[in-house]
Amino acid sequence: MRRLVVTEPPGTSAPRRSWIPAPRRSPENNVVPRRMVRCGMSVTGFGLSALFYCLSFTPSLLPRPWFLQGVVAGLTGAIGYAAGTAVGALVRLRWWPSRRAERIAWHLLFALLPLLIVVFLWLGTRWQRELRVRLGMQPQQEYDALRTVGISLLTFGVLLLIARLLRLAAHGVARLLGRLVPEYAAYCAGFLVVTMVGYGAFDGLLVGNLYTTADRSAALTDSGTGRGVVQPGTSLRSGGPGSLVSWDSLGRQGRNFVANAPGVADLTAFGGRTAREPIRLYAGLASAEDVRDRAALLVREMDRTGAFDRAVVAVFTPTGTGWVDNDVTSSLEYMYGGDTALISMQYSYLPSSISFAVDRSKVIEAAAALITAVHDRWAAMPVTARPKLLIFGESLGTYGTEKTFGSAEEMVEGADGILLEGPTFANPIHRRLTDDRDPGSTVWDPAYAALPVAFASRADELRDLADNRPKVVYMQNSSDPVVWWNPSLLWHRPGWLRGERGPDVTPDMHWYPVVTFWQTTVDLIFANKVPIGHGHVYKSSAVDGWAAVAPPVGWTVGDTIRLRALLDH
Repeated sequence: MRRLVVTEPPGTSAPRRSWIPAPRRSPENNVVPRRMVRCGMSVTGFGLSALFYCLSFTPSLLPRPWFLQGVVAGLTGAIGYAAGTAVGALVRLRWWPSRRAERIAWHLLFALLPLLIVVFLWLGTRWQRELRVRLGMQPQQEYDALRTVGISLLTFGVLLLIARLLRLAAHGVARLLGRLVPEYAAYCAGFLVVTMVGYGAFDGLLVGNLYTTADRSAALTDSGTGRGVVQPGTSLRSGGPGSLVSWDSLGRQGRNFVANAPGVADLTAFGGRTAREPIRLYAGLASAEDVRDRAALLVREMDRTGAFDRAVVAVFTPTGTGWVDNDVTSSLEYMYGGDTALISMQYSYLPSSISFAVDRSKVIEAAAALITAVHDRWAAMPVTARPKLLIFGESLGTYGTEKTFGSAEEMVEGADGILLEGPTFANPIHRRLTDDRDPGSTVWDPAYAALPVAFASRADELRDLADNRPKVVYMQNSSDPVVWWNPSLLWHRPGWLRGERGPDVTPDMHWYPVVTFWQTTVDLIFANKVPIGHGHVYKSSAVDGWAAVAPPVGWTVGDTIRLRALLDH
């Protein structure tokens, strides 16, 4: 049985037992080896920190710039230090290493660590160059290893300082409470108090203020107009003559949406036949009071412009800021010679990443309101008089679209075609279809024969589906971190890093606990900074998607290739 230390609180004569077991004494001199405690606590932390630090240089889905590599290295190193220190503390509850063992451990670490860092810096540079070549990017001529190490040490130091300050605060609270309650209760209470106050400060002061600042900044940006964007002179656009939606209420992305349609001359030149002026309708946040009013306003706009008399009506659920990729919209207009009506509606000022983290309900409400309003008006028409009803979503827009329909079966039955690009990990239908995929198919390119649903990790693979045309298509680049990021990467090896890899995922990428999560998180920042067909960049790939779910009569693979070349020019 371990001995208990007897302490005597000030002002009392009765002995009081501490809940903390006394440290074992050194067998050499029968004194408490305090140096051993300090070194023993940090040697495991330092070792695991070094391991995480080196592994952070391994490749992930996308290339990383030097400064973000430094942040990832410092962050994962700090987490490794915390985990190693915790493991060391738990081990010392049962066993104390000898001084000789600790000295050997420290000597090994100091001897091997500089060599390991140099090796992994060299390997990391090579891996990043190979990854850029794999994704069709120009290899960087210089990789600033010195500044990378500097950023990593700064990140590590700041995080370690914060952790130490929080620990000191917890001890301070515990000392104050120790005069009133047993020591174990005081330390538990101190930990809880500091945790709650720290979380409150982080959530209320830091996150809350950052969100408010981002919202104000995004709202200010939304009030502007992009370069070269002018108010349309046709009544077939929102904000134009006779429109029920004012030009000023559209917001920046709405003005881009309605003003950037291809001209009739361009559509005629591509199709070889006389084209029509496309219809593009949009409602911004300022166009009406709430989402239902904005959706109803757009349906009235559709009736005003004769949208339901066109060959195609397409509803677009935009990204968080209200942005819709113009390559996606233009591709549909080129395919149908302008005989189209495209409709979209803004639900937020903020980018998808912030909207996704803070309030996903907005995209659900907006998608449900607009899709339902248009679908109900469309369904009330005679079957023979209806246009094709197409649905599109990208990124966060795919989440709102799935939530609107509720199941894959409803998606198949609810429209003539649905195209979804870059779905998120939270998409319930996408997750179910992937989990229930046909045996032998991969996570990154699943097959699901039970329904007319297709997945494509490369756009050109959709060209082989002419005899088995799907009604729903998911386009998901195998290197898209928006698709593959998941909190479970912290502790669980994902299916897309098991067995056969996606076509643009390097075989040098492997899963490591904690490390891979932060690498993929950083990949999200540059997901749109890579060539088409990689990362979160789809653009003209949508031509293949539209051609798979809703091709015009007589459309060929040659037309797809020709249109993609035109859009990429």
